[in-house]
Amino acid sequence: MTFEFFDPKDEVVIREGNLPHWFQPGVTYFITFRTEDSVPQQLVKSWYGRREEWLRANGIEPQASNWRTRLRAAPELDKKFSTIFTREFMEYLDRGLGECVLRDQKLAAVVASSFHHFDGQKYHLGDFIVMPNHVHLLVCLLGATEIEPMCESWKHFTARQINKELGRQGRFWQEESFDHLVRSAEQLEALERYIAENPAKSGTGEGDYLHYRRSKR
Repeated sequence: MTFEFFDPKDEVVIREGNLPHWFQPGVTYFITFRTEDSVPQQLVKSWYGRREEWLRANGIEPQASNWRTRLRAAPELDKKFSTIFTREFMEYLDRGLGECVLRDQKLAAVVASSFHHFDGQKYHLGDFIVMPNHVHLLVCLLGATEIEPMCESWKHFTARQINKELGRQGRFWQEESFDHLVRSAEQLEALERYIAENPAKSGTGEGDYLHYRRSKR
């Protein structure tokens, strides 16, 4: 089983939203999605506001459809952006905000089962972790599989099953997901370490998360 990586020389499709989504067929992604209550709306609004101010201060209009492309064209600026904003957002998740219902291993298993369902058909499943209020996942797409519809499928199925278990209705996951195209074997290994170390860094106890490691064969 091989994990292919993003090729900057090949065609890429960029779809903009609150978070930009890059698509290139047959490559590996690092994906994060989070429960609806994992980051309070006040913090989200503050984060987006500061991000827009930072981009404008660096000569990039955040409302332009190509803002992410312009940022990628300046590697040092892009690296600084990731250091400031992407890591900060991940730190919000690691604070363990919200009800954190995915501590329940029965509910975490619903999420894990949804990832395994199309493994080998629509994607190669990599390492993943189901934390109390968010999920990190590595996956290599196969054929014509696109990342956004796949994330929506996972979230729709798991939200329905989890809400049924909890006797609830309404949105379970945040509307948008964070996805990052993996660029090298070294970056893949670094992300696998990040996933494995997530519980310790966030102070999450044994039994409050579900960690899956792919076979290296």
